[in-house]
Amino acid sequence: MTPRAIWHGHLRLALVSCPVALFNARHDRAGVRFHLINPETGNRVKMITQDSVTGKPLDRSDLVKGYEISKDKYVVLTSADLDSVKVESSSVLSIDKFVDAGDIDPLYYESCYYLAPDGKAGEDVYAVLREAIVRTGKMALSRVVISQRERTVALRPVSGGLMAHTLYEQRDINSAADLFDDVSAIKIDPEMVDLAAQLIRRQSQKYDPADLEDRYESRLRELIHAKAAGGHLLEPQEELAAPNNVIDLVAALKKSLAESGESSPAKGRRKPGTRPDTAPPAPKRAHRRRA
Repeated sequence: MTPRAIWHGHLRLALVSCPVALFNARHDRAGVRFHLINPETGNRVKMITQDSVTGKPLDRSDLVKGYEISKDKYVVLTSADLDSVKVESSSVLSIDKFVDAGDIDPLYYESCYYLAPDGKAGEDVYAVLREAIVRTGKMALSRVVISQRERTVALRPVSGGLMAHTLYEQRDINSAADLFDDVSAIKIDPEMVDLAAQLIRRQSQKYDPADLEDRYESRLRELIHAKAAGGHLLEPQEELAAPNNVIDLVAALKKSLAESGESSPAKGRRKPGTRPDTAPPAPKRAHRRRA
């Protein structure tokens, strides 16, 4: 089923433009969600919207938005007020500039969307702009209003089209300077680095999205299904060994290298959480015929 567009407008570069639409690149995979239940009755708890002072129940459709300027004092904004401050990016993705893809740290990526042609008109313009971005190896920076908030977006080519990534602002990012100050002062043993690099190369494999599994959610679903059937999970959880701070790092790296040999790419890739293949059984000896 074709996904529903969350935004319609135009992609514009200088005097060239074409109609486009934004589609969510991700979908809700029906993760485990819980309701609040009254344990005495087994009934679901209902949340009531009410006035915080009078306690009078209210209909959410009748409410307006307010910004608190001081304790219990609000500036009320109506839908007309919000419409009055709309900017051009509400309907136009105007490309401001182009940057190298490597210039944007992944830390700044937030949500991702597919930016596709909106109808047949302008498809040729869309294809030309995409191919030009591919050839130059650049990413385009623009702005778009989503849910009444203007966001900076980076446009990059993907197979057959363009992907739009909303970007965090610098003020949204916490500084890590204080967290890494001590690391830069550590004197590094070249032998340890070489052993660690060997371990990295030994365990390097091709990225596979299928490897990403929320094991907690999987266990949680198993528990829910088991309880729904009147049972419970019987298999015990593995206890994690207490970390030992006093270790010989070189010896630990060498041991890790030796143990990783059995899971190296040359010996076949196995899925996370599965046991290594056992050695094949020894061939049976042929029975001699008795004279």
